[in-house]
Amino acid sequence: MTFSIGIVGAGQFSGQFARLFLAHPGVREVHVTDLLPERAERLAAAERLTGTFPSYEAMLESETVDAVAVFTQRWTHGPLVLRGLNAGKHVYSAVPMAITTEEIAAIIDAVRATGLTYMMGETSHYHPATVHARNRIAEGAFGRLFYAEGDYVHDMDLGFYEAYQYSGGENWKATASYPPLLYPTHAVGGVLGAWRTHAVSVSAIGVTDDRGDGVFDREVSQFDNDVSNATALFEVAGGGSFRTNEFRRVGYPSHIRESRFRFFGTEASMEQVATIALWQDKKGVKDITELLEPKPTLSPDDPSLQHIAPELRAAFTSGSAPVHDRARLPREFDHLHNGHEGSHHFLVDDFVTAVNRRALPSVNAWVAARYTLPGIVAHESARQGGVRLDIPDFGDDPEA
Repeated sequence: MTFSIGIVGAGQFSGQFARLFLAHPGVREVHVTDLLPERAERLAAAERLTGTFPSYEAMLESETVDAVAVFTQRWTHGPLVLRGLNAGKHVYSAVPMAITTEEIAAIIDAVRATGLTYMMGETSHYHPATVHARNRIAEGAFGRLFYAEGDYVHDMDLGFYEAYQYSGGENWKATASYPPLLYPTHAVGGVLGAWRTHAVSVSAIGVTDDRGDGVFDREVSQFDNDVSNATALFEVAGGGSFRTNEFRRVGYPSHIRESRFRFFGTEASMEQVATIALWQDKKGVKDITELLEPKPTLSPDDPSLQHIAPELRAAFTSGSAPVHDRARLPREFDHLHNGHEGSHHFLVDDFVTAVNRRALPSVNAWVAARYTLPGIVAHESARQGGVRLDIPDFGDDPEA
């Protein structure tokens, strides 16, 4: 069984996924649309896609397109996903799921009502540290897990200025001020992708930006935001807590590793920083760096990446790590690009397999809500000076 898919947004990120969707044996055709038609035409020509649509509306009206993959600006995902589901299309969405509780609730309602497949493509779900922690938790190696940490530390100077200028046009500074805690899934998803629980409350603190360059300026910001760094402490169901950092002004080599994780249990712990990963128990310390290190499959100087800032190219060139189990992947992926610490291949296969088998994907709507909603509430906590707020939960059972 195969299906056709339409790529929505022909930016820097979507081209990497268009190639993988086209190569997957479960996909029949790949189309593309963009607000700038010339970008869609360039992507279709470069990747030899089936064709282009003049608009998202035309794509949704087409009977030849069975699913859509949304790769647009972060704050547009919720409305575009809803339009796709209501038009009868399966939906793959880049992160975040949405930026309000109401949008998340509406997506879950639409998925339940239509029976269609929705998946959020959270790369940290397949981050090597998350995969390893998930495996060890399943084995009981940590004992009782009681605390974890997840960081998404990506300095604006390391490629983000160029990325926002590419996507935001003349008013790019207004959108470059996007609140860090509304982009929480790379940190939260890496923790909860291993630790099968959910956040129930949060207290967060934001740091007001002082660069003075018009980014993170409330008078310029589309989001009324002047915070560039934020930290959140979450309480989890069943007892325990985890902390996340969302930093956009930080002296750290985010081009080496922008997401990193730590897990602490009563019998063992695991810690990862930029270039080192350790497994620790009451007997000693074991270096597991090599197990979690992706092996690049594409040179950062590859011509296909020339439009991407050098500091961002590592996210598009990383291959799989030894901890990844590639046996389930289609052989067509064996020699194709990967990215974001080896996650791209698994995310595409998860979605395609779920659509064709009519099964729930890994990061389905209920999981996506648990990865996204904590950040939305944390953002409000930070705006209120760190007051502790409860986090709603939509459950984990689509039949409930």
